[in-house]
Amino acid sequence: MKLENGDSAEYWKGAREGKLLFQKCSHCGQVQFPPRYHCAACWQAEPDWIESSGRGTVESFTIVRRAPLPAFRDKVPYVVASVIVEEGPRMIAAITGDNALEVKIGDAVTVDFQPTDEGETLPVFRPA
Repeated sequence: MKLENGDSAEYWKGAREGKLLFQKCSHCGQVQFPPRYHCAACWQAEPDWIESSGRGTVESFTIVRRAPLPAFRDKVPYVVASVIVEEGPRMIAAITGDNALEVKIGDAVTVDFQPTDEGETLPVFRPA
């Protein structure tokens, strides 16, 4: 499955290079995710790209214990979280690592990158 489109090509290129990229509006300064052609705050076209620190805080999470599809059967249990990244955007991503199942709201996390079976690279987070 191809995740990339015209608005997100730079984001996915960054992920393949181990960088978490966000768009920042040169007009109003809004940092946004997911990528789009225009600024969601002021509607100016073509925001700039910035590299994130990769640091964030767990806002909410769930532990998936029952595989939603056969392809996920060997991955359960796993954590899906809402992470507020230091630059401001919210991302929904997996929490990985040895103690991922012990995650708590408010925990500090850092970005990591995980290859998929389809050849994509997904940003995930791990406890800091």
